[in-house]
Amino acid sequence: MAIQAWLMDDCNEDPRLPHLGNTTQFVSLDQLAELGVLYWNLNPNDYENDPELKKIREARGYSYMDVLDLCPQKVENYEEKLKNFYTEHIHEDEEIRYCLEGSGYFDIRDKGDRWIRIWIKAGDLIILPAGIYHRFTLDMSNYVKLMRLFMGEPVWTAHNRPQEDNPARKEYIKGFTEKTRVPLAAH
Repeated sequence: MAIQAWLMDDCNEDPRLPHLGNTTQFVSLDQLAELGVLYWNLNPNDYENDPELKKIREARGYSYMDVLDLCPQKVENYEEKLKNFYTEHIHEDEEIRYCLEGSGYFDIRDKGDRWIRIWIKAGDLIILPAGIYHRFTLDMSNYVKLMRLFMGEPVWTAHNRPQEDNPARKEYIKGFTEKTRVPLAAH
């Protein structure tokens, strides 16, 4: 089953709500790929032995991984951490997340600076390119178990917006202006 994504409404209610709006505009996998977002649907029940995951990790150089259980019972300062995740930011490296259990939302900015909400569930692996403005929150389930993948040692430094002079952001924008962005085939 393909991931679901849509343009968010402008409502300031609880960020864990879907924010579909009155006239929902869904966003396709092709539209996400145009923004540099890659997606796979894998078997989360066999992630330790999954040959498809192994193939992705080898092809993209993801040598490090860890697993994060994000819920009020397992995370100290849960509300504060969730607020930090929901602050708009970029990273200087790709953000790779594989949902093993539960669900949550990654919000990314489109070319017109509108929010696109991506609902990830068990089996969804997404890659956000370096330099893309994004944020994360749980949905109303208040639980997600994510595998985080990295090239080499893990680096998770968020650079809050604005970051227009950040080299990663400049490179991301350059990919649109020069039309050189060719995403790895995903499904």
